[in-house]
Amino acid sequence: MEIERKFLINPGDFEYKEYPCKRLEQGYLNTDPVVRVRREGDEYYLTYKGGGMMIREEYNLPLTETGYDHLIQKADGNIIRKTRYLIPLGDLTIELDEFDVPFAPLLMAEVEFPDRETAESFTPPAWFGREVTSDPAYHNSNMSKRKL
Repeated sequence: MEIERKFLINPGDFEYKEYPCKRLEQGYLNTDPVVRVRREGDEYYLTYKGGGMMIREEYNLPLTETGYDHLIQKADGNIIRKTRYLIPLGDLTIELDEFDVPFAPLLMAEVEFPDRETAESFTPPAWFGREVTSDPAYHNSNMSKRKL
């Protein structure tokens, strides 16, 4: 189960580049339900995500590099590339994504929670912008379908 909230970040509102980061590349084989392949450094995954906005099912299966290379060629729409910065916030971690072209200069922060109560009582840091958890336009699966 994935429980997360998403927020836009205004460039210049927070110095995030000093935090640890990793490169991600992902493509969508299907968007309803979501079936995604992702490269995260030298790790590869096939992910299934159920319906929902803040709370939804999520299953990750490991892939080999060869399997990933084969499946990413079958992805529909835009391949999403981004740098993910990992920013500690108490017991939580902010995953701040800096998107590459064609979505640059988009910055979006995601915070995953252990349960619904923690998610609903979360007070975002002052440097967070507008919440987009319930806006389907900011789901990466929908971004992959945008005509650019």
